Amino acid sequence: MTTSSLNDQPTRRQAAMAVLSHAATAEIAGHLDAIAVPVHEQLREPENGLVMLRGRIGGDGAPFNLGEATVSRAAIRLVSGEVGFGYTLGRDREKARLIALCDALIQTNEFAAAVEVQVLTPLRARIATDRQRKAAETAATKVDFYTLVRGEG
Repeated sequence: MTTSSLNDQPTRRQAAMAVLSHAATAEIAGHLDAIAVPVHEQLREPENGLVMLRGRIGGDGAPFNLGEATVSRAAIRLVSGEVGFGYTLGRDREKARLIALCDALIQTNEFAAAVEVQVLTPLRARIATDRQRKAAETAATKVDFYTLVRGEG
C-alpha cells in the first residue's frame, strides 16, 4: 500500500460509512452479493445498545443530556487481518454486520475497488435521486409571500 492510499483510507472509510448509514439493509446485502466476500470472523456479535444524546440550548449553551438513542454495532475481522466496525441507529443488527463487513473490505487492496463499484456507487446514485426527488417535492409546495407597501409616509 502506498503512502497516499494510507492517507486516503480514513476519508474513504468515512465516505463509505456516510453512504451505508443511509441505505437499507436489503439494499446493502443485495449489492454485496455481487462480491465474493472472503472468509471472516465476527469479533463482536451484532448487538443493540443505547447512546446518550447531548444537546445545547441555542447552539452555544451548556451541554445537557437530551435523551438516549438505540444503536446497533458489530465488528468483523477478515482472514487477512483488516478489522471493520459497523454502527447504525436503531435495532438492525444485520445492517450493523453488513456495514462492518464493508468497512473491513474497503481497507483491503483486493476488495476496495469492488466495494466502491458494486456497493457504494449504486447506493450513492439512489440516495442522490431520492434527495433530488424530495427537493423537487418540497420546491413544488413553496409559497412566496409579498408585502405591499402603501404609498403613504
